[in-house]
Amino acid sequence: MPSHPRNIVILTGAGVSAESGVATFRGPGGLWEGQRVEDVCTPQALARDPVLVHRFYDERRAKLAEVEPNAAHHALARLDAEWDGELLLVTQNVDDLHERAGSKRLLHMHGELNSALCAACGKRQRWEGALPPGSACGSCGAPLLRPDIVFFGEMPYAMHVIERALGAADLFVSIGTSGAVYPAAGFVHSARRRGINTLEMNLDPSEGSTMFDDSRRGPAGELVPQWVESLLR
Repeated sequence: MPSHPRNIVILTGAGVSAESGVATFRGPGGLWEGQRVEDVCTPQALARDPVLVHRFYDERRAKLAEVEPNAAHHALARLDAEWDGELLLVTQNVDDLHERAGSKRLLHMHGELNSALCAACGKRQRWEGALPPGSACGSCGAPLLRPDIVFFGEMPYAMHVIERALGAADLFVSIGTSGAVYPAAGFVHSARRRGINTLEMNLDPSEGSTMFDDSRRGPAGELVPQWVESLLR
């Protein structure tokens, strides 16, 4: 890893928010908060049982009020504020903990709980509280608002922005990710092809751990502040 990287791309996953009490996406038995992922996170599930899907995300949205950013979120926000090079924080998480910690150079590639997406016009709008099926779009009026979550089989947001940032980066950092969900799991491959230095910080080895130049084990709340401190010295 270069002693003085200039342009950094950081990817965060469920392991970062787990330390704040947010359930990881794939729990025991492939369940997320007691539901099969296939029943709450696919376009087919939404079409089959919109009441279940909307209620599931309503409950997740409500739980955000019960959790707070942890040391990893705050350290990344500090890095965002103090780093004078290019920086892009890409999160797979749909919670708002990075924002609440103060991160600005941030992109939610899998959508956001506090947002609604119109299935008719494609516009996104800020949303808090319950989002019942049939809610009307503020832009076009169609009663087709759905959770602004990238379901399996759908394209993540702003992939062109992420690829452009990776192309200009000299350091790619992955924090708290399983390395199992694509296209995010492929970012380390893109970085290696471009000769970008890579660092992973994870509680357990990810599926792509062997691809990283440096792989560190431990809680994000401990590792990330240490790493940020070393960068900003």
